[in-house]
Amino acid sequence: MTSRRRFLKDSGLVAAGALAFPNVLRAKTAGVARSDVIRVGVIGCNGMGFADLRSILKVPEVECTALCDVDDSVLNTRADEVEEQTETRPALHSDFRRVLDDPDIDAVIIGTPDHWHCLMMVMACEAGKDVYVEKPLANSIGECGLMVAAAERYGTVVQVGQWQRSGGHWTEAAEYIQSGAIGRIRLVKAWAYQGWMKAIPVKPDEDVPDGVDYDMWLGPAPARPFNPNRFHFNFRWFWDYAGGLMTDWGVHMIDMVHYGMGDAGPKGVTANGGKFAYPDDASETPDTLQAAFEFEDYAMLWEHATGIDLGPYQRDHGVAFIGNLGTVIVDRGKWEVLPETENVDGNVQNMTTAFPAQRRIDDGGLDAHTRNFVECMKSREQPLCNAAVAARAGITAHLGNIAFKTGRRLTWDDATQSFPGDADANALLFPDYRAPWALPSV
Repeated sequence: MTSRRRFLKDSGLVAAGALAFPNVLRAKTAGVARSDVIRVGVIGCNGMGFADLRSILKVPEVECTALCDVDDSVLNTRADEVEEQTETRPALHSDFRRVLDDPDIDAVIIGTPDHWHCLMMVMACEAGKDVYVEKPLANSIGECGLMVAAAERYGTVVQVGQWQRSGGHWTEAAEYIQSGAIGRIRLVKAWAYQGWMKAIPVKPDEDVPDGVDYDMWLGPAPARPFNPNRFHFNFRWFWDYAGGLMTDWGVHMIDMVHYGMGDAGPKGVTANGGKFAYPDDASETPDTLQAAFEFEDYAMLWEHATGIDLGPYQRDHGVAFIGNLGTVIVDRGKWEVLPETENVDGNVQNMTTAFPAQRRIDDGGLDAHTRNFVECMKSREQPLCNAAVAARAGITAHLGNIAFKTGRRLTWDDATQSFPGDADANALLFPDYRAPWALPSV
């Protein structure tokens, strides 16, 4: 890290953020050698980007140098919060390239809508920044591959916000599964039922709000009139920017499927669903979806639903590993084992040890995850959810959406990252970027 340390010298930063060198020596890092301070910039501050920042700032040697957002109201609000927390006001930008241009920034947090992840991450790697990027890794299968290649080419430390990888009880459950205690696993179920998410009322297009750089918000996505339903949190339910619950929550739970079962990709997928709960609301992505994935020696079922909470095993989210001897169920709060039983000479016996709910033993996941990122920035080792790990879950989730869009069973060749002989499905592997933005090459 020492070789990357430089004094602040960009007068533009001083003007934009009222940030002068003496002001950087705030109380939080006052006892840390300047060569050990890690300076972070945030691109996309409204939701998880800011949650990630609040988490990483708990690490003593980390300070926030810059914030970037296309919405002035968000940017100023977050700057006030950072200043209150750290006694330093970061530099403020509306163009993420100014953050990447700053030689004193060591790492960036990318908390933008999904359609921006690939281009920003690749450009950050090119600029020599380490990257914490929110999940899903990308908004397409092809972009996932580009991001993995960029991290490898530039030697960048990339951590993706699938923070279950840093959760102690998730690791306990995965190790138990891999021990063979529940026998051969034939089926894995993963799900997300989101009762809090109701119908999104249809709204007319509007003028772009004051202080919003809407063209920059759209970036490589298609040009469309401004509509409040597509902006901020609800971008998740529109294909231009995201993949609905299949990718928003799917990558979290499907990542845990791969954690327990290994990194091999599926060889086939089918999906069924639609806007069954709220057929006339404003969202585009399905509010109800089931996807069946065929792996070499097991099957996986994904399902999601909005507006209701009673998912499998009466949990609103989770993963169930179903083996010949029992089932392991794990969610963000706990894991447990439900044994199969057999009748032996008139006596019903458990086929494996029953475990009552094992409560979460970690510190909440996110804090451990950002701490792991910082530790890997220092050691240059791979973090727990690097780009390749995140791509595995992202690709699987996107396969579910492509199967839904095509309406038929798809065969997937994981080695070539393509659908053999299927031009329609292969056309959905990469997005079309809106000029002047272009799909990055690595």
